[in-house]
Amino acid sequence: MTISRLNPAAPQLAQPAGDASSLAEASYRYQRRWSWVRQILPRPLRRALRLACFLTLDGLDLCLQRREEMTPPRWLSPVGDGDFAATGAEFCDHFIRLGGLAPYHAVLDVGCGIGRMARPLTQYLTSGTYEGFDIVPGGIRWCRRHITSRYPNFIFSLADIRNPEYNPRGHVAASEYRFPYDDGRFHFAFLTSVFTHMRPPEMSHYLEELRRVLAPGGKCLSTFFVLNHESRRLAGLGASAFDFSCRLPGCWSTNRQTPETAIGYEEEEVGRLLVDKKFSLQSLSFGRWCGRTHFLSFQDIAVFAKQRSESGREE
Repeated sequence: MTISRLNPAAPQLAQPAGDASSLAEASYRYQRRWSWVRQILPRPLRRALRLACFLTLDGLDLCLQRREEMTPPRWLSPVGDGDFAATGAEFCDHFIRLGGLAPYHAVLDVGCGIGRMARPLTQYLTSGTYEGFDIVPGGIRWCRRHITSRYPNFIFSLADIRNPEYNPRGHVAASEYRFPYDDGRFHFAFLTSVFTHMRPPEMSHYLEELRRVLAPGGKCLSTFFVLNHESRRLAGLGASAFDFSCRLPGCWSTNRQTPETAIGYEEEEVGRLLVDKKFSLQSLSFGRWCGRTHFLSFQDIAVFAKQRSESGREE
């Protein structure tokens, strides 16, 4: 059973706005080029070259005084590509149009990074609140210094979660981490490029925590790499930016040595996990990552909400 069959009425947004389409295309081309580099160069050398490139570009920004307000230096980002401000603006639009985000909502950003999503939300959450957590200390320090200092309703917390790719010395397993928030605290939550780096036990636990901290009627937007007939067909044609050929229990990866580099899930498995954790799918919009010509963003985007019991109460 596919996700779309779980909710036949779920809207399918095939074509993005022009800016979002350009960003998705740029990310797709970047990842396609980078896939060849990953095959040729060892990981330490790749990171060194990436850092050298970013430091050079940051130096030019400093000399030319062209860095925008609340935009961190490129070298501070452990992952990702593309235009920092434009990508944040794209997802802010997704939060509003797909997730129903309102200016008064209490918002949770799981994996807030260096504030890419928080930046545009400072102008939208006029009477709401924002809380984000991440496992990279440098990003949290930067966000506190440059965002919280100007917007006290934006709070950033460090989570000492162990991750082989981004925080190998962390003390707490993701499958055991309790989100540091009260039950029912948030109207809306989102995860961008989080479940694309998580195996099933960790993702299952995060879904449980999301359900706990979401208020009645609360929604969540998350990105995925969803594997289905279409993505497999395009991968077979050599169009995909990622080769999910390493089979793991409940998921697929591009790297057997470090699986968390990129993780994809079969469409049926995502649907099963959502139903198991008592979420209902609101929409699923497929992305450009595998070579699709009709897409919303680069990654696949799912919006799901807490299910209600037949009595109308939260289960």
